Amino acid sequence: MDPFPFTSEAVNILLIGSDTRTGTSYRTDTLIVLSIDPGAGAAALLSIPRDLYVYLPGYGMQRVNAALMLGDAYSYPGGGEAMLADTLLYNLGIPIHHFALIEMSAFQEMIDALGGVEVDVSCPYTDFRLRRPDLSPDEEDNWALFTVPTGVVPMDGNYALWYARARHRSSDFDRARRQQEVLRAIYDQVLSLGLIPRLPSLYGDLTDMVSTDLTLRDLLDLALLAPRLDPAQIRSRFIGRDQVIPWRVPGSGAQVLLPNPPAIRALLEETLHFNPPDPLVPEILPTIEVVNLSPYQDWDHLAAGRLSYAGYRTHITSADPEPGASTQLIDHGLATEEDRQQLLALLGLGSGALATQNDPTSPFLFTLRLGDDYQPCFDPTRNQGD
Repeated sequence: MDPFPFTSEAVNILLIGSDTRTGTSYRTDTLIVLSIDPGAGAAALLSIPRDLYVYLPGYGMQRVNAALMLGDAYSYPGGGEAMLADTLLYNLGIPIHHFALIEMSAFQEMIDALGGVEVDVSCPYTDFRLRRPDLSPDEEDNWALFTVPTGVVPMDGNYALWYARARHRSSDFDRARRQQEVLRAIYDQVLSLGLIPRLPSLYGDLTDMVSTDLTLRDLLDLALLAPRLDPAQIRSRFIGRDQVIPWRVPGSGAQVLLPNPPAIRALLEETLHFNPPDPLVPEILPTIEVVNLSPYQDWDHLAAGRLSYAGYRTHITSADPEPGASTQLIDHGLATEEDRQQLLALLGLGSGALATQNDPTSPFLFTLRLGDDYQPCFDPTRNQGD
């Protein structure tokens, strides 16, 4: 695929979550491209499915998650990270400038060092989990079904690692959603603890847990943008079901995902193209007021996260529950018909949920009133950017 036309300021960091390197066989459980454009004051997270069937330079066709291991095993120039970077450039047109790789145990240790994280869980998730972390995973009786509830869920390192990796009862697309939920929670916790100004003193501890070619100077340059990034300015996107074709490899019978180049290119255009700022007309993100009238705690935070995925800034207004309230999207007379229809689709609401209360002085484009009938679960890997 032709290289994507990034600006000269753009920095693409490949975030790699790897399984244990005990022995000679290991795979990358997580592949996320973090693209940062300091000039535009924006960033994007792009998840790549581990079963994407691509050409590995110097090797041949294989799942993308094998590139790290094969690059090391066959002494690829620059090692596994270089093969992985060249694979993404060749097949997706994305140049990788830096990488950051973390193993499972270090990921768990990092979250515990942060004091845990609070993850916005939009969809309840049930899967098998060890009854206790110290039990052997080889004993069947040590496993039991465990459910993560909808809401803002506090997680320690063990909990977050399991939530980000579990896949026995779901798909890689759903796992990509959960991984980005955890990544956003880590970012929020780093900001809330005020760790960005302490990067020089923390750099040694960080590199003990994360293998990276980012220097302290690189991190400090990028860190200047972090406090100014609103959640709505961090796009979450996924090479998902609409960008791939399920396929079975002849001979081996392996189930893989073939890239759909036109669909992937369209996704990259929507994800990685940032409009340069106009110094005369500063960009103002549309803001939506979110009011939770339902009896379900945290639904306002979940709705706000859902809206930020689509590039809307949100303001949460406290309110007492109103039993029997229905969800309403109130247009204050400042929006276009396209705005209204996009929001209804994004929130999974029918046209009957739309109401108009003209208020030209309102600081909000819309007010979203969440009732008992609101469904917080949504799939961000489908219909992206629509």
